[in-house]
Amino acid sequence: MQSLEEKKKQLIPELLPRHVAIIMDGNGRWAEKKRLDRIKGHQKGLEAVRKVVEVCGELGIKVLTLYAFSKENWLRPREEVNELMRLLNEYLIKEGKTLVEKNIRLRPIGDLEDLPKGVYQALMRTVEMTERNTGLILNLALSYSGRWEIIQGIRKAIQELKSGGLKEENLTPDVFSRFLSTEGLPDPDLLIRTSGEQRISNFFLWQIAYTELYFTKTLWPDFGEEEFIDALLDYQSRERRFGLLSSQIRQKLQMGGAS
Repeated sequence: MQSLEEKKKQLIPELLPRHVAIIMDGNGRWAEKKRLDRIKGHQKGLEAVRKVVEVCGELGIKVLTLYAFSKENWLRPREEVNELMRLLNEYLIKEGKTLVEKNIRLRPIGDLEDLPKGVYQALMRTVEMTERNTGLILNLALSYSGRWEIIQGIRKAIQELKSGGLKEENLTPDVFSRFLSTEGLPDPDLLIRTSGEQRISNFFLWQIAYTELYFTKTLWPDFGEEEFIDALLDYQSRERRFGLLSSQIRQKLQMGGAS
């Protein structure tokens, strides 16, 4: 049985994902298993958030996206939604200075106008506090939906086509990506989902076309540094072909090394 330190030594910096996305699932089930109120699970889940953000910063991963609250989550019981918003507000207030100290830039994505006014204001204050940071970019997906994002992108593209800023023949996948919330960022290399569920749940439908998927039965509050390292090691063991043959990938790598 390898120790955490032994596992970390196996990480190859050049093969680390640039962008890791996580569907943080299982807070409620964690609490129910322990016969606690569901909100206790969400509170415990914040500890896992802190651990993973810290590890990503230490390893030099460029972007971390956390799927924190979906558009569909607004349909949950009002008491739970209110408590989740309270926890989010509390997190933003408490963690703002830490994000600045650790050189982490907060970048929220989603339909932010859905958020309660106080939460939105706290979010924007934290964004402003961290906007000059040059380390890890922390995308916090709030009131987010992949289908909503694509529709919004289509609307923006149509506006630019109508204004003459974009010609129809120039609308390529790369150009369309400019109209999405992840504009300017690499697509996720690795998507992690906790809790044993094996579905995407309306998350990053455009961006994960060639993303490596990692599913774990671990509930999010129990997901810590060691399992995150396990996910990175698993990612590094995979051959990413992007629709090509293995021989073509090897040829590209050889050409890159010769240039």
